[in-house]
Parts: sequence; structure tokens; C-alpha cells
Amino acid sequence: EGCFPDKAMSGNSYHAGGLCVKTDKLVQTMSEYEGMPLRDVVFQTLRKGILRGDLKPGERLMEIQLANRLGVSRTPIREAIRMLELEGLVYNIPRRGAQVARITEQDLRDVLEVRLGLEEMAVDLALERITPEGLDRLYQASRNFEKMIGKAGVTELARADEDFHAIIYEATGNRRLIQLISNLREQMYRYRVEYLKDESNRNTLIREHDELWKSLKDKDKESAEQYMRRHIERQMKNIQSNIQ
Repeated sequence: EGCFPDKAMSGNSYHAGGLCVKTDKLVQTMSEYEGMPLRDVVFQTLRKGILRGDLKPGERLMEIQLANRLGVSRTPIREAIRMLELEGLVYNIPRRGAQVARITEQDLRDVLEVRLGLEEMAVDLALERITPEGLDRLYQASRNFEKMIGKAGVTELARADEDFHAIIYEATGNRRLIQLISNLREQMYRYRVEYLKDESNRNTLIREHDELWKSLKDKDKESAEQYMRRHIERQMKNIQSNIQ
């Protein structure tokens, strides 16, 4: 807003440089994706803006306004909005245009119910197949998340939580399951971000990670399933209370 970065676009790539007279978080975010194709830069910028809350639920995404704000043409804005629609982060209202999607209780329940089923299956398979090296990586992922608390932003913490779970998925050795979870990953990420906005949940997450790691290490199927179910149900209840 009122911030125009010095930039050069070579072909379809974006190259940012210089300082903004007035700080704009979206413009700052663009510099994180420097060197990527312009369409991807705009998509990742708007996506992060939605997940981080810079673009609020219900906010209209005006193509001309966003193009001027980011210093690009309307084409990559339009393409990015279309991609965000596919992820469920944006929806179109006839004659009103695109808006940032609100988190509804129904959407939350739909996504987390599917996630719960897939996560329980992943835990069962990982319990049988995870290697000592995989267990070490899982433990280190929990320690990495713990170290980031108080230092990293909510989106970085969400990625660290995602990294922890990705090790469990990988340990299943089931490519189809990993693909299904990957297809749902972006929608799950939004709920991770919402959950982690409440700082009191972060230490709870560390305990749950460590309990799950121990269950996998001990080959305790009942305990592992119980911790995973509790882990996701707690997130559902917490986010439900925040969106009501």
C-alpha cells in the first residue's frame, strides 16, 4: 500500500531490489521468491499473505489494485487467484469477484476428518516400517520445532510441524498414501497456522510430538493411534472455538 519496490522483470522471472518508502508486507514477501517465474512469485506471495493473515478472510481480491500494489500486470494476479481457488483459499462470488475464503466449521470438519483417517493409517504403517534413522530424524524434527518457539513466525512453525509429520508419511513407504496426504497438505497447512496462532498450543504440540515419537519407538500401536487422534481432535476443537 503506497509501496513501490525497485524491480526488474526479465522474461517471466521476478527480480526484486531496493527499499520501500512505506513497508508493505506483501511486497516484502515477494522478495522471498526472487528468481522464480513471475506467476509463482505472485501466487506464493498471495498465498502466504492469506495464511499469515495479511489478507483477511472475506477480503476482496481486486485484480487492478493488487497488480498496482505488487508492481505486476493483471495476468499473473488472475492466474494466482485461479490457483488459490483450487486450494480452497479463495472463492469467487458472481458479480463481486474473488474473496479470501473464510474458515467455516464445515470446512474445518471436512478437512480434519479426512486428515485423521489418513494420519491414523500413516501411523500404523510407520510403526511397522520406520527405521532407527527415521526415528532419529523424527526426534530431531521435534527438537527443531521446540528451538523455533519464540524465535520463528507462525508460518515457519507450521512448516516445522509439517516437516515432523512428513517423516512419518515417508516412513510408511506407501506412495499412494503419501500422494493423498500431499494433495490435502495445503488445506491442512492453513489450519496448522490457525492452531499455532495461539501461543499456548505450541508447547502442547511439543509434548504430543514426543509422545508420538515414543509410541513409534516402542512399537505401541494403541498408544500411537491414541496420541494422533488426540493431536488432531484438539486442533479441531481449538480452531472451532476461534472461528465461532
